Order: sequence, then structure tokens, then C-alpha cells
Amino acid sequence: MTELTGLSLAAARDALAKRHISAVELAKAHIAAIEAARALNCFVTETPDRALAMAAQSDARLKRGEAGPLEGIPLGIKDLYCTRGVKTTAGSRVLENFVPAYESTVTANLWRDGAVMLGKTNLDEFAMGSSNETSHFGPVLSPWRRRGANVKLVPGGSSGGSAAAVAARLCYGATATDTGGSIRQPAAFTGTVGVKPTYGRCSRWGIVAFASSLDQAGVLARNVRDAALLLRSMAGHDPKDATSVDRPVPDYAAAVGTSIKGKTIGIPKEYRLDAMPAEIDRLWNEGVVWLKAAGARIVEISLPHTRYALPAYYIVAPAEASSNLARYDGVRYGLRVPGKDVTELYENTRAAGFGKEVRRRIMIGTYVLSAGYYDAYYVRAQKIRTLIKRDFETVFAQGVDAILTPATPSAAFGLGEKGSADPVEMYLNDVFTVTVNMAGLPGIAVPAGVSSEGLPLALQLIGRAFDEETLFAIAAAIEQASGGMKLPERWW
Repeated sequence: MTELTGLSLAAARDALAKRHISAVELAKAHIAAIEAARALNCFVTETPDRALAMAAQSDARLKRGEAGPLEGIPLGIKDLYCTRGVKTTAGSRVLENFVPAYESTVTANLWRDGAVMLGKTNLDEFAMGSSNETSHFGPVLSPWRRRGANVKLVPGGSSGGSAAAVAARLCYGATATDTGGSIRQPAAFTGTVGVKPTYGRCSRWGIVAFASSLDQAGVLARNVRDAALLLRSMAGHDPKDATSVDRPVPDYAAAVGTSIKGKTIGIPKEYRLDAMPAEIDRLWNEGVVWLKAAGARIVEISLPHTRYALPAYYIVAPAEASSNLARYDGVRYGLRVPGKDVTELYENTRAAGFGKEVRRRIMIGTYVLSAGYYDAYYVRAQKIRTLIKRDFETVFAQGVDAILTPATPSAAFGLGEKGSADPVEMYLNDVFTVTVNMAGLPGIAVPAGVSSEGLPLALQLIGRAFDEETLFAIAAAIEQASGGMKLPERWW
């Protein structure tokens, strides 16, 4: 069974096509792996019966020669994606028993192409967090451990359940979402590949909203090719999402392995932080060497408004969260805690239903949107956002094909090590990733090395809008040069 879960998505797909294995066998192997790994707390809801039924349907289609692009491939689904008839909690008590009567567009696309759902993966509550410690259902544990130590490590957030499940071989890939780094940061912490596509490339319909102008669906996988295969199925125009872009979806996997000779890679000087650990700086420089060896041209660039990105993000995102989460009032769906009148009903429901971090961000967002502060905070942050976007546009107009940066300022940290006394300490984990969301650009985190403690480290590539193909090609070059990431040894 472990041999089956150790395959790559592409290898499993080929074995299914050749009828060397069956989809039901794959599903059973992954169901057993999930049951054996419950100590990691990767899944909020397991769906073994549904997985076996979907796998049986896949086997029937394979037998008839009607296989889809992902036929029989077992996946994890971040519990922010609505799934018809299956609980969707957003990691929050306020939705702990919510069962949607509809399917998100992205998951519907995956089922259309033959994928199999293993269950719903754990996440920071409403995707608000960088460590997967804010979930109502408890923290996710990383399958990685520091060399010679048994300290429990975070998998990153908010898509920590998806990242940990992929790294622990519990699924071949998983859906995720990225509002300020929630795909790329957990990918970096767990040695997986995380892709945040261009805003509008994947539909947001049926995904529980955090910050609507920043949220984007994406993917976590074990290697670059697997991520490319998944993104092609997930992407596409959706008339139900007004921000969805109507343009053809390329064959992303075809870009993997293509030459990057002649590509121009920008190195932003503003990302060289004073307090950046030496091993992160060394990895970044090593990435430059690898890309030069592959034929790319390296140039220093300037993104002057980068220094304002993190504070601007933590105004825009909470403001939108404050608006989006106003719908959880105990009246229409979700948790209801009665009160003597409707105002007390709202107060009791939200106090009981929302966790500490979500309440904090709602209060920040409500404050910056309030009369007298709207112009001073929210409007100013949106102006900075425009300047950040313009910085990228200027650089790409000068012929830069992609930008190389670190993915995170450190390797994974231990449970409870950050943010308990000062929330800003946790927010600083997003320092390299939030600019991508503010500008609506595609980004990919690709494993590139290990820390002094034996933990994964990653590099980030940022591309032009709707040019994910170039990112896949360059990411594959990094993956090849680094030798790829060996998955963690089982201890759970």
C-alpha cells in the first residue's frame, strides 16, 4: 500500500491508464494512510465511502476508455471549498455543522476530470493565519521534524492541512487558497510545491470568502509537474464569478522541462532584509547560480513600494474580512446562540462562533472602515496597493520574465513559538508573499534546499499576469538543479 501512496500524481495517472493499478486500490491505500496519520490532524472530515464510490466510477470510465485528465487520482480538498453534501467548516465553530447544497466551481472541475475526494483538509479559521494553529478543530502538525529533535512543528498556514497531507503522502495533491501567502508559505514549510495563480485564473465561486479582492484558489503538490496537471483542471472561466477571466487555459504541464535559456530573471533588492537568516540568503544566491547555469539572465531590479506591502495588506485584508464575515449572524445558517433580542443573538453567536484571531481581524477591519478612519487607513492602503502593482508592471515592461525571491523568512517553527504574545510576529511570515496578492500576480514556491536543522526551504517565483507557464518552466529548472525534495520519514 505504501508503494502506491509514494507515487507521484503523474506516475499514478500513467499506471491507471495502463491498468497496472485500479482507482479503487489507490483510494484504499490513501484511506489507510489517512487513518494511520490522524495524529497529524490534516483532515477535518474524511470521506472514505465517497472516495471508494468515486474510484469505482473512475475504474468504469477507464475500462470504457473514457478517462478524464485526473481519472482516479485521490485528492484532499481544503475545507474552505464548498462540497455538496459534505460538511464545509472553514475551520470555524460558526460553520462546524454547515453542509452545502452546492459544489464550488473548482471542485466541480476536478470531479469533471475524474479526481477522487478523500476528505476536507484542516486550515486556519477562515484562512486567517500563517501556522494552522487557529483552527477550531485543533492545529495541524507538520510531518517534518528538526534533525535530532521531537518538537512539534507547524505546517504553515492557512492551507496547512493540505500541505501536510501532501507531504505525508496522504494524497497526491490538494486544493488550497492564497490570500497573502497561504499556499506558498505552507508549501515552503513542508517541502511541497505551491502555486498561487493569477487573480481571476481560477473561480472563487463556492469558496468561503476571506478577502475577496485577494483570495485565489490554487494547488499544493509533490512536484512541479503534478502541480501543473492539477492547475489545468482547476482553472477556467466561470460566469458565476464576476472576477473570473475568460481566456483559454494552457497545457501547463507542457511547459515543465522546457528550456529557460534567454529568460530574464529579476532579483529585487528590497527583498534583502537586514535580519534575514544567512541560510535563506545563501539559498537565494544558490537559486541565482542554478538559473544562470540553465541559461537565464539575472538582473537586479527595484520594487520600491515593497516596504509598505505588509502594513497595507493588514489593512485591506481585515477590512474585506469584516465585510464578508458580517453574514455569520446566527439567523440564516451556521451556529446560533440565542439572545433576548436580535442584537444579543448576533453578539452571542459571533462571540461563541469566531476564534481569537478572526475576532481580532474583524475588529481591525471594522475600525479601518469606520467613519473618520476610512480615508486615513483603507483608502491610503488601496493607493499603496496601486503603487505596488505599478512597480511590478514597470519591471515586467522592461523585459523581466520572472522574479526570484525567498518564499519565507525562515524554516518551519514549533507550535506556540510565534505570535502568542505579539500577533505581528506571526504576520511577518508573509513578508515575501503578500505583494503577489496585492498585485494579483501568479507565484510559485518550489522546494530548493534544507535548513541547518534539516527542514525544507523554498524559493519563490513571481510572474506576469496569466503567465504561469513561464513560472512552471523556471520552477522545474530549480527543482532539477536542487535535486527535488525528499519527503519526510514517517514518525506518526
